[in-house]
Amino acid sequence: MPRPSRIAAAVVALTTTLSACGGIGASNVSDGRDRPGDGVVARVVDGDTVRIRLAGQADDEAVRLIGIDTPETHGPGGLRECFGQEATRRLEELLPEGSGVRVVRDAEPRDRFGRLLAYVYRRKDDLFVNLAMAEEGFAAPLTIPPNVAHRDAFVAAAADARRRSVGLWARCGGADTPLGSSP
Repeated sequence: MPRPSRIAAAVVALTTTLSACGGIGASNVSDGRDRPGDGVVARVVDGDTVRIRLAGQADDEAVRLIGIDTPETHGPGGLRECFGQEATRRLEELLPEGSGVRVVRDAEPRDRFGRLLAYVYRRKDDLFVNLAMAEEGFAAPLTIPPNVAHRDAFVAAAADARRRSVGLWARCGGADTPLGSSP
């Protein structure tokens, strides 16, 4: 084979290999931190954010629970929304420090704040934590495409909690009170 053909063949082989590995043309290049997996809860930040040390990582990650929104407990000027502290305490009960979890991604790996976006399942009993927060009235549904895998379940769970007037729906102005849509 003449020399230019060998070079061309090598370039084609390298391009094919890199494309298969996600190195060329990949829209979501990852350093490995975006992969789902097993982890351990380091601490709960608020009702819809938890810090998790994922297997194989030295540092813990901020993980935003996809599909739900809980009242804020902090923010500009010390913003505290109705039922925010209760939602945070409930997530702490569901995911105490040291709890084993399974973290599952959807389409978009991170939000604009750099938090890993995920569905979180408690290892000991496979409890779907995001859904439990909505079912128990601690969270409203929050759909941000393209992360929509469990949208219908979250909407139905929150609607049922609202209908039963439990959690924030009972304490924060009744069933007609909308929860803010900011993540």
